[in-house]
Amino acid sequence: MDTCLGPELNVSDVFSCSFSSWYSSFENLTISSKVLVLPPEVKSYLLADGIVLPEEDNYRSTADTSEDEEDDWDDGNQESQPPKFVEFEATVKQAIEALGGSVFPKLNWSAPRDASWIAFGNTLKCEGLNEILLLLKSSDFITHDLTRPFDCCHDSGTHSSDSVQYELVLREWCSLAQSMEFRVFVKQGVIVGISQRDFTNYFPELKNIAARLPREIQRFHSRHIAGKFTLQNYVFDVYRRATNNYLLIDFNPFGEVCDSLLFSWEELRTRQVDGTQEDIFRYVMQQEGVKPNPYGQYRVPTDVIDIATGSDPQKLVDFLKVEAERQAREDSTKDDTDDVER
Repeated sequence: MDTCLGPELNVSDVFSCSFSSWYSSFENLTISSKVLVLPPEVKSYLLADGIVLPEEDNYRSTADTSEDEEDDWDDGNQESQPPKFVEFEATVKQAIEALGGSVFPKLNWSAPRDASWIAFGNTLKCEGLNEILLLLKSSDFITHDLTRPFDCCHDSGTHSSDSVQYELVLREWCSLAQSMEFRVFVKQGVIVGISQRDFTNYFPELKNIAARLPREIQRFHSRHIAGKFTLQNYVFDVYRRATNNYLLIDFNPFGEVCDSLLFSWEELRTRQVDGTQEDIFRYVMQQEGVKPNPYGQYRVPTDVIDIATGSDPQKLVDFLKVEAERQAREDSTKDDTDDVER
């Protein structure tokens, strides 16, 4: 949104919601993660035009490249040569292995949810660097993090994206039921709203827990978050694993840089904090109440048009490269399993 409503959002609020600012304090409540410093050259690569993916070791070992093809590449495609992030690739590979082999990537604040269309299988599940870079480079959310992280901050003039230490956050992959994800809005330390996280779908099972869910989340908040998080106004996402059993997913600033889902920011800011709000929990109550997918606007970007028209065949090569790398890893795992069975 371009319009920012009061009260004022500060740059310090945004920094407090950066993943590494809160993870160590709530590590026992959330998903296991690894935080890696994003090298400047990788940041520059993510912001550069085009999608030319780096060569990965697995792909180099399985790709069928002839000497003539290499000569042709050197002669005619100097500007499109793939970058090399050897040390960073090794660090990422080690982190992925430590997290069980599959991860969900994000930067300091945002995950590339708007770019799932580009991944094979329409998933954010990644097993290698190229899959991660493809998602990050295709995401407007990530570009926003890298260029305009302090939108709507009244003191944004005091900081720029250059003052941010950017990080790649790799989170252990977990298969979570979308129906059990919720966003919680906290004002002056008090919960003023709870929304179904995925408001583009109708989940009939929510009717069975709608009456008790606000009490459960308020109990989780008072026991584990209230007084421990550094801000008084903030947003947090949780996942309900079972009755009174919640997993903390993320923190966000209390303002337009965060999606208000089934609420509006105007009403959230004017809500009373005395516990008198009756509709503190909102969810889609019937199929007719489903709203359009907010990520739909990102699903036919220029890159897809380039591929469809053939105006940039290199992008198609990169998409196929990612799939080849994935297949190579699967074949390698299968071979290792066969060896053990023998």
